[in-house]
Amino acid sequence: MNKDTFLELLQRKKQEIDEALPAKIEGIDAHSGLKEAMLYSILAGGKRLRPILFFRTIEALGKDSQPYMDIGCAIEMIHTYSLIHDDLPAMDDDDFRRGNLTNHKVYGEALAILAGDGLLTFAFQTIADSKTIESNVKVDLISKLATAAGPEGMIDGQAADLDAEDKKIAIDELEQIHRNKTGALLGFSIYGGAKVAGGSQQQLVHLTHFANHLGLAFQIQDDILDIEGDEGIIGKPVGSDQQNKKSTYPQLLTLEGAKKKLSQEVDNAKEHLYKAGIDHTWLVSFTDYMVSRDH
Repeated sequence: MNKDTFLELLQRKKQEIDEALPAKIEGIDAHSGLKEAMLYSILAGGKRLRPILFFRTIEALGKDSQPYMDIGCAIEMIHTYSLIHDDLPAMDDDDFRRGNLTNHKVYGEALAILAGDGLLTFAFQTIADSKTIESNVKVDLISKLATAAGPEGMIDGQAADLDAEDKKIAIDELEQIHRNKTGALLGFSIYGGAKVAGGSQQQLVHLTHFANHLGLAFQIQDDILDIEGDEGIIGKPVGSDQQNKKSTYPQLLTLEGAKKKLSQEVDNAKEHLYKAGIDHTWLVSFTDYMVSRDH
């Protein structure tokens, strides 16, 4: 797939998500200030990579993804909640996200926390209320998403990441942190797409391995961008990892070593994608896009 076609498809799906997401939040019967704070971060932009991965995985197995917009929106709500909480003074203490002031800088810490809590919990309500998936699949998705986002997934990774600050940790410890902190939600996006599309057990296995390697590659590239990135493009200050004394791949492997590790993870991701027996064209292009981005 050539780059222009890929980017056109990426942008088209992003626009669909951008239209659907605010409508979900606006329909909530909640305090106007809470809804405004939730909408602020939802409308702040972002590439919508996780729900797009979910939709394109469905399509790679030959199914129409449009009926599952609710699930894609739920994935993005959880991702956005995690960013709101990551930016808080008690966490990364960031002033900017996606080129805009962070949620707590606009609404204060208390309402920012509640906005994140609201997005997290409403995501599960959105899946539970979906009319397009069978009950047994719905229960499986809710269980797997709770695991990916919870204390055995993303939250565990965040806690371990905090504990690793100002410490020298082993590379396998760093990988485990990011398999949970970054990779778990990416992994659910791919697993969820394969599940609703009726993927076989073998396909689910290979796509899970693909997601694991893709998640690590995504994080390694993030660490590299924190050194080499353009602040005006990535929408947040560069050098924040060093300032926050975080363990990173360049710190442990050197910058060149991190780039070599990135290439290895990409190769491994693609190998499992080829073995999954699906229309992998778009997902291969997506993998290349994820790790060559400067945004």
